[in-house]
Amino acid sequence: MAHHHHHHDVKGRNLLIAIILNVIITLAQLVGGIYSGSLALLSDALHNFSDVMSLVISWFAQKLSHKEADERRTFGYKRAEILAALFNASVLVGIGFFIIYEAIIRFFHPEPIDSMWVIILGLLGIIVNGGSIALLHQDAKESMNIKAAYLHLLGDVLTSVAVVAGGLMMQFWGVLWVDPIISISIALYLIFASFSIIKEAIEVLMQFAPKSVDLNEISEAVKEISDVENIHHIHIWRLNDKNIFFEAHIDLKDNLLLADVTKRLEEIETLLKEQFNFTHITLQPEYRRCYDKGLISYSDRCEIGGC
Repeated sequence: MAHHHHHHDVKGRNLLIAIILNVIITLAQLVGGIYSGSLALLSDALHNFSDVMSLVISWFAQKLSHKEADERRTFGYKRAEILAALFNASVLVGIGFFIIYEAIIRFFHPEPIDSMWVIILGLLGIIVNGGSIALLHQDAKESMNIKAAYLHLLGDVLTSVAVVAGGLMMQFWGVLWVDPIISISIALYLIFASFSIIKEAIEVLMQFAPKSVDLNEISEAVKEISDVENIHHIHIWRLNDKNIFFEAHIDLKDNLLLADVTKRLEEIETLLKEQFNFTHITLQPEYRRCYDKGLISYSDRCEIGGC
């Protein structure tokens, strides 16, 4: 248990360091973008500012998600990180469209740019954001919330590389139109990278079952257990990245003693946890209860009659 809590502390510390690093690079690129007149640099600064907000929200959500449950919040705050991921990814999409709008205007009305500032601050962005990525790389594999913040930072590194390349082209060949083109490329990447997180966060909030779940496979496996007639009215949903909930009705072949029923339910729970990776399981045992026995209940209520 102590090790589990230590892991979360490290994750929070890494986020805090990444926030400080991004505040520094944001201020530097904002000043440099205004001074040099580079839209690409200002776009990168705006993206970095969104990273600061993203990391702050992610840090707060990560702390909130570990608060204990209470009588009103029986699930605790487990979905705080999902909401943070959805918000951060949605903001990133909005920023992407704004950058495209500004870049189109700049493409038709180019302005002089001090490309040396663009090159220097672009390189600084690569170094600082590269450090932030290294800090969050492992945690991004475990949390959708951290993954959203990680994608912000990864986008920063890629856009900084593009900004440096554009600065070099402007410095040596005087090609001003490359600045809005790079800005549009940055924006398209941000939009594309964010949609998968938005989609997954919405699926969690809408209580969709994970794509890997096969109800027929679950049904066949459960019916292999002694005394089980069938399994029906299954509901599967994710509380957050890690916790997958399962509930269902179990039809028994015989009118068993309560002790035997409990034993069969324990066998089913073990199967569902070990073979299908469900973390929280609720089962309702039944015997000769006559109503719809489909795997999925398509109605909010069941018509129950006598057998």
